[in-house]
Amino acid sequence: MTTLAEMVRAFKDVTDAEAVAVITRDGGVVAAELPPSVSQETFSIMCAAIVGAGMTAATELGHNAPGRVLLESDDATFLIQEVGRRGMLVVVMPPERAVSDLETAIARFVQAAAKDLD
Repeated sequence: MTTLAEMVRAFKDVTDAEAVAVITRDGGVVAAELPPSVSQETFSIMCAAIVGAGMTAATELGHNAPGRVLLESDDATFLIQEVGRRGMLVVVMPPERAVSDLETAIARFVQAAAKDLD
């Protein structure tokens, strides 16, 4: 049986992402492949806070909570995607890499990982 940590490592390799993590909605680290200089705890807590802010903004306007948050800067694209009821996939990639190119890999990862996070 493949562990979530192995799945994260494989996803990072397949997508050539800078960083990949699976975190809980409250910011706990489940599995991560981050650069050594990055604090896993700080990174995961801030990603959870970003999603929490998006949820609050959406629900204040009477919309459903987002299933995905996308942040784009000049030098990176951050994708935070729901995984099951309790988890989130965070992928950091170069800006020239289109999120649409990763849709199949993301969908497969989410489907496989969701059972471990529900």
